Amino acid sequence: MKVVLVTRKGCHLCDDALSLLQDLGVHPELADVDSDDELHRLFDFRVPVVLVNDVVVAEGRISREPLEAALDRSGRESSGPDIDT
Repeated sequence: MKVVLVTRKGCHLCDDALSLLQDLGVHPELADVDSDDELHRLFDFRVPVVLVNDVVVAEGRISREPLEAALDRSGRESSGPDIDT
C-alpha cells in the first residue's frame, strides 16, 4: 500500500495529519504541493491530502476514525506491523 501525504510548509493541519498517520503506524511519502505544478493544480486549497494508492482518502481537517477506516479499507492490517511506503 502506497500512502502519500500532500503537504505545504507552515501548514499546521499538515503537521497534524502526519502525526496522526504516524500514530496509526503509517509512514507516508511526503509531497510538497508548492514544489510540483500538477500537485499544486490538483490540491492547492485542499492540503493536507492523504492519498492511498493514488486515491484521495482524506483531506483538510482530518479525523482519526474516518482516516483509520479508509486505511483499513485500502488494505492496512489494523493489528499488523508498521506500513512503510
